[in-house]
Amino acid sequence: MELGPGEPAAGPWRVERLDVFARSLAGAGAGRTSRPVVVAVDGRGGGGKTTLAERLCRLLPAAAVVHTDDVAWWHSRFGWDDLMIAGVLEPLHAGRGVRYRPPAWDARGRPGHIEVPAAARVVLIEGVGASRRSLADRLDVAVWVQSDYGEAKRRGIDRDMRTRGLDVSLALREWDEWEAEEVPFLLDDRPWERADVIAASAPVLAHDPAAEVPLAPAAHPTPSPAD
Repeated sequence: MELGPGEPAAGPWRVERLDVFARSLAGAGAGRTSRPVVVAVDGRGGGGKTTLAERLCRLLPAAAVVHTDDVAWWHSRFGWDDLMIAGVLEPLHAGRGVRYRPPAWDARGRPGHIEVPAAARVVLIEGVGASRRSLADRLDVAVWVQSDYGEAKRRGIDRDMRTRGLDVSLALREWDEWEAEEVPFLLDDRPWERADVIAASAPVLAHDPAAEVPLAPAAHPTPSPAD
């Protein structure tokens, strides 16, 4: 697997059934009824975060997904953490539902809301930077999705051409602009170091992608004596 800049190789890998993995994430809130379990699904653009989060959501009762791209829409690629905290995480931690319109939605006439029902028991926050440092104390579990760097780019460009109707030259240009911000952001924030578990979207072990996921233990760095 070709890893992105600064990202260490994870391992050893094991294959876990998706339903078992989903229940283990939900179990982070065992015994608590006042608010939902908040799970971040983080990783590089095109790395399979959305697919994993949506599959986990379908396996869990009373679960919801919030996409960081919806919070960041026409606002900032990575400067959206204050909006996520005020509009999504603070209501969830207070045991309330979410019905939020980020400022750019009003400014640009986007209809609808980011919604999470008050009865949700698990909320998956999905996107690049979902487990960023500034959100860490408001998360119960952080998952880092390790992907092949070149394959993530190929998938991201293909996705943008398919879902947004971009031609290949525009899709490549927009990807390069995104990557020029994503790489330094991740190098500075290093979310893989705070992950509770690493999941792979690349075929590190033979598995059924529809029902299984390769997992590796967290790679929290050992504090030095000066720490």
